[in-house]
Amino acid sequence: MRRWLSVLLALFLLAGSLALNAPAAHAGSLGVGYDIGMGFLGAYNTDVDGRQAYCADLDADSPFAQTSGPETITSLDSLSRQQLAELNYVLDRWGQSGDANVTSAVALYVWSVTSAGTYNSHGMSGDTYYVGRAPASERGTILANLSTMRQQAAVNAVTDPSLSLALDMTDQYNGTLTVAAHPDSLTGSASLTNAVFADGASTRNLAVGAHPITGTPADGVPSYKIGASMNIAAAGYGAALDLYTTPGAQRLVAAVAGSSTGLSASVESPVIDLDFQPEISTQVASRFVAEGDAFVDGLTVSVSKGTWIHLDGNPVEVTATGTLYGPFDEQPTESDTPPAGAPVAGAETVTLTGAGSYSSPGTIIAPESGFYTWVWSIDKAAHGENAKYLTDSFTDRFGQVAETSVVPFQPVTVSEADQRLAVPSDALRDTITVSSSNGVWLKKDGAHIPVVFEGTAYQVPGTLPPAQNTAIDSNAVPLGTVTVTADGPGVYTSPSVVAPSGGFVTWVWEVKKSSQPEWVRDYLANDWADDYGINVETTSVRWPITVTSLMREYNVHPDGRAFDVATVSGFPANHGDFTGDGYWSPDLDVLRHTVYGPFATDTELTDDLDLTTAPVLAELTTPARNGVYKLGYTDDDKIVPTEPGFYVLVTTFEGDDRVQPYQSSPADVLERFYVPPTGTEVPVSVITQATPEAAVGEPFSDTALVQGTKIPDGAYLVFRAYGPHPAEVGAVCESPFFVSDEIPVTQAGIYHSGTTIAAEPGNVYWVETLYATDGDVIAEGKCGAPGETTVVTEQPEELRVKTNAVPTVVLGEAAHDVATVTGTVPEGARLVFEAYRQHTDEALCTAEELVFTSAAIDLDGPGDYTSDEVIFDEVGTYYWVETVIDEDGLILHRGLCGAPDETTIVTPVPETPEEPGTPGELAQTGADGNWWPLGLAGGLIAAVTGGVLLFGRRLAIARERTGYVREEDEAFEEFKAQFEGAKED
Repeated sequence: MRRWLSVLLALFLLAGSLALNAPAAHAGSLGVGYDIGMGFLGAYNTDVDGRQAYCADLDADSPFAQTSGPETITSLDSLSRQQLAELNYVLDRWGQSGDANVTSAVALYVWSVTSAGTYNSHGMSGDTYYVGRAPASERGTILANLSTMRQQAAVNAVTDPSLSLALDMTDQYNGTLTVAAHPDSLTGSASLTNAVFADGASTRNLAVGAHPITGTPADGVPSYKIGASMNIAAAGYGAALDLYTTPGAQRLVAAVAGSSTGLSASVESPVIDLDFQPEISTQVASRFVAEGDAFVDGLTVSVSKGTWIHLDGNPVEVTATGTLYGPFDEQPTESDTPPAGAPVAGAETVTLTGAGSYSSPGTIIAPESGFYTWVWSIDKAAHGENAKYLTDSFTDRFGQVAETSVVPFQPVTVSEADQRLAVPSDALRDTITVSSSNGVWLKKDGAHIPVVFEGTAYQVPGTLPPAQNTAIDSNAVPLGTVTVTADGPGVYTSPSVVAPSGGFVTWVWEVKKSSQPEWVRDYLANDWADDYGINVETTSVRWPITVTSLMREYNVHPDGRAFDVATVSGFPANHGDFTGDGYWSPDLDVLRHTVYGPFATDTELTDDLDLTTAPVLAELTTPARNGVYKLGYTDDDKIVPTEPGFYVLVTTFEGDDRVQPYQSSPADVLERFYVPPTGTEVPVSVITQATPEAAVGEPFSDTALVQGTKIPDGAYLVFRAYGPHPAEVGAVCESPFFVSDEIPVTQAGIYHSGTTIAAEPGNVYWVETLYATDGDVIAEGKCGAPGETTVVTEQPEELRVKTNAVPTVVLGEAAHDVATVTGTVPEGARLVFEAYRQHTDEALCTAEELVFTSAAIDLDGPGDYTSDEVIFDEVGTYYWVETVIDEDGLILHRGLCGAPDETTIVTPVPETPEEPGTPGELAQTGADGNWWPLGLAGGLIAAVTGGVLLFGRRLAIARERTGYVREEDEAFEEFKAQFEGAKED
């Protein structure tokens, strides 16, 4: 028993061991399908992997015992590879369906292939026979599904599915990934390395075909590769099946399952060498660059292709060359290349190491005016071994506004006064030649940029030419400022400025940026002004002189002597002292007094008398200086007529660079004398000479020379003035507006009408009538006779002031100044006189020389205004200056320091006064006592010893006739401050 127990124990252990080591048993079972008692139709559950499989052996037992598998097989019985592929296709597409009509159709399809003999052995179609295992209602559907399966399998099943990839690069970045698959309906997921698809993704599902890709190398790498890989789940494709086996029972088949059905492929490009394309855009640091400053350009560097390549961690260095073209006279036209022959101002290089901002070195200095434009370039060939990393050379466009700087031009002018010599009231003009001193005159839109030049005419202080200086004399009086708009270099003539009463006028031209249109200012370099006192820019407005002379007597017997007193005024006080400066000639210090005669009648003594052929009795000279000159009083200058007839003294000054030529009129009745034939009587006659011209409201008069051997006792003169009449009407003498008093005439001589004024302009015609004591007319003038018309003019619109100071006084005597005001006098205007003591030859009227200031005189309209009397306490020369201020204290007019007739010379007290000759004594030197003209002697004495007011009035009238009007204004702040309090009155 012990032995049997041992045997039984061993058998038990053996059985346990076998049980533990045996594989798990999996029995097949019916799956989705039909079983209506005629046999099962559908899928089996393998219970191995949860899949549905289908019976391949139609006559074998059901696989309800232990089932194993699956095993992938590539052959089954005598089936062809195509049949296997079609089975695989059908089983994959429909084999795992949960629809019994589908699984039934799959079962029929498998039997029809794997057990074709048995399937069709029942004398009918196997489809018809075996579909009978399904309910009758479903058989049509099952057979329709079967038909579809056969059609699809025949078309789509393939024995050997495949997948291949190809990369084709058209350039360094763009290419195509081509997917080839069998069948071509396969799709799957593809992934790129260092590249992306068109949608920017690196992974996407692809079908068969060519797909654009773009390389995405890492920044800065010199080369890279592109990789592609793809996986396709190719379940149901290929000549293979999964086989399940059950001992002694039918085999089960299913489509090849899982990962074994997938296709994959990959591809990698060759090494792709990279390059990059740097590009440059620029913006000048400053649109306007001053001459002498540096041109600086700001560079913005970008990369239009690729990325900036780095080698060994360092960026590839790229050399950019900037060429600065210019100067051009206007903004160049933009173009691809510079024009042939374009000037080059210089070139600079900048080393580029990446995209970003750079500045040019600034080594090119602006040489002259013009437009300068940059052109930047990169020359690939100049980069040696690194050239391969550059795609191409680069050059930007020429003439871009952003790349252009402007060097402003400096407009200047050289000018020359149109008149070297002029007279008061002349229109003074200057001719200017304008140009750019630092290069071209710039243009805009094809036209030269216009520049406004301002020229100011200054009256030079004193009476001497100005000295050239960069600074304007602080005492210079601006006469007016004119403008010339120059539309390019060239020659221009300025508008005119009215010449003052006399002296030197010099032009100063300037360009002020602030005076230009705003758009012009940036194109101009700087303000500019030429020097003051340049000789060719200066005009001498020659002073007009006046010579008032009077013959001592009218009748002179043969071999008797004639005497004349000439009062000369209008010369600068320093006339005769100026010796010239190389441009201005020296003073001519000679006045010529020529006695012409004899003439048979006094009718020959007219203004148009030809003096070149007239007989000459005597020629005398005196210095060309202001003063009173006695002519004929010494043996050296005696005037001795030897022939009977009429004689006239004519005073002539040839003129120099400071003083106008002058010639007294041969028709002047005050300069005549007569030598009657012996034993003859001279009939009584009257010759008159009226004031030639006066302004409205200004006094004027008539003067008569009565001549004849015997003047009736009780004779008298009456002067009548008619008008004013328009000049075009002619002489009309019907109703006088002025009738003089009856003026007794006792002897031959000069007689005056007295003054009158006219309230309106026009011609005033004088008629003188000499009456006998009983009222009979002895002699009468004719209406409109020569010399008997006074032209009355309108008062000028602008304020004018002319002055006449007492020329000479003895120390201790009073002096004064007289101002004749014409024109429009503003309400509240006041006049002040000042006197300045002179210590040098230069005319100075500053606070240091000021010795007298008058009280302010209210101006109530045009007229004569006399200063306070002043007694100067030193011998010497004193200059008067008159100033007119308005009610606010602003200067309206200021006289010129050193002007002629504004000088008073104080002389020492003479030790022994001269003994004046008596009228009787003087008469005996010229003729019989019966001929002594007492009236004439009285007039002579008054002229010599102080008839200043009469002389001053005549002088003022003469000066106005010659244009002696001063209108200069100058800054006189000390004076204004002094009279600030007077403004409040």
